[in-house]
Amino acid sequence: MSFAIAIDGPAASGKGTIARAISVHFGFHHLDTGLLYRATGARGGDPVQAAQSLTAEDLARSDLRSAQAGQAASRVAAIPEVRAALLDFQRRFAAQEPGAVLDGRDIGTVICPDAEVKLYVTASDQVRAHRRAAELGADPAQMLRELQERDRRDSERATAPLRPADDAVVLDTSELAIDQAVTRAIGIVDQVWQRRLP
Repeated sequence: MSFAIAIDGPAASGKGTIARAISVHFGFHHLDTGLLYRATGARGGDPVQAAQSLTAEDLARSDLRSAQAGQAASRVAAIPEVRAALLDFQRRFAAQEPGAVLDGRDIGTVICPDAEVKLYVTASDQVRAHRRAAELGADPAQMLRELQERDRRDSERATAPLRPADDAVVLDTSELAIDQAVTRAIGIVDQVWQRRLP
């Protein structure tokens, strides 16, 4: 029986780092679902066709972590037909044995509403902008504007808006070092995982 972990939250909150650490700790599969949308946006052309025909090569592109790819992802993610095209892929991934960790913006609310564990990872706008600026070598003030624009677009879209699932555990990483955030997240998952063991 598979064990799905849904991790949602805004950009630069730490959710990807936490998701990867959890997957390694428990030996689970990991999917950064944002890469699906980044790859769809980066392909250009008709986004619905791009979403329907994504390949492993598309997901391995070296430019998917750029700020431009992030903005493109946010734009195509607002298209209901794009989300529908990627839905089945994500759900099949989540059903893998022994378990899977998916991180994104609608995992706990739409993709895996029955996930065994749901985390909503967040941090203050200023902390997130500083992190992303350091990661990309960019201007923090510009990053703050871009993150706030993206947050607004992601939270106001009609289809699968960014928000915590009703039963998600909210983990604010604003004041936490990454190892502290990872330890806390693993502890939350482990409590549920131990109850599943025979």
